[in-house]
Amino acid sequence: MAAAVISALLAAGCGERGSDKPASQVAAKVNKGEISVHQINFVLQRQHGLKQEQAEAASKAVLEKLIDQELAVQRAAEMKLDRDPRVVQALEAARREILARFYLEKVAEAAAKPTPEEIKAYYDNKPALFRERRVYNLQEVAIKAEPDRLPEIEQRLKAATSSAEFLEYLKASGIDFAVNQAARAAEQLPLGLLDAFHELKDGQALMVPSPSGAQAIFVLASREMPVDEVRARPAIEQFILNERKRKLIEEDMKALRASAQIEYLGKFADAGAAGGAAAAAPAAPTATDASRVTTTDADDDAAAINKGLSGIK
Repeated sequence: MAAAVISALLAAGCGERGSDKPASQVAAKVNKGEISVHQINFVLQRQHGLKQEQAEAASKAVLEKLIDQELAVQRAAEMKLDRDPRVVQALEAARREILARFYLEKVAEAAAKPTPEEIKAYYDNKPALFRERRVYNLQEVAIKAEPDRLPEIEQRLKAATSSAEFLEYLKASGIDFAVNQAARAAEQLPLGLLDAFHELKDGQALMVPSPSGAQAIFVLASREMPVDEVRARPAIEQFILNERKRKLIEEDMKALRASAQIEYLGKFADAGAAGGAAAAAPAAPTATDASRVTTTDADDDAAAINKGLSGIK
């Protein structure tokens, strides 16, 4: 919508006033080059949340940046930088990345939107995320320890009556640790650990492995903040759709690998079989550093859920 608004504004500004001639698609001429309305629209489409009243100012700002870019490109061409091996390699890498990304997006377009019944079923099957949603005040204890010490640490964690008691044990045992406190809503926790958190009462804790040892997470306090189905529906719909897109892409890549002739050479020959199998398999979510793994737009597991519920207080 923002792109359409921008296009209309620029087209009106570039056309001849009082004339029946069609509006120009050129927003600016820079020496012998041109900046088109389509270039501006392309940049603006990537600015999510742009409001209609911001459209005109945003279009002018983008145009100025594109003029600067065009001047730099022209100067680079004069200096024959487009023949520099580093530039050629970067351009080829960008071309490959763009082609691959658009191909995967094309594959994902076949994903079907979830039905109202599927959305309701997801809502009903995830009480910890919606109907019984809680906001947690957590104390995170990042522990540095060798794997053989983790069973003992976990046992002492379960036996501790408070976080203070557990921290005293770590100090007395000479175990390095760092403490952090944070408030996190249910959707900001890894979905794979959400049920475990939901079962914890205030004052209780759980432990998950981390690259340097483990992390003990205490629920200092929590409060219920449920989300009804109406408010949760858009987030659930987007989440399910994203999951289906991801599965389609994984299946397509598996099929492409199965039908391709792939030969690992040189130092990659020995690791080729294992690497190929790992790449073809779907990535498993990890429980590492659990309370610090929050979902964002770039995360695979619960980005849509987190984004859809983030404004709920």
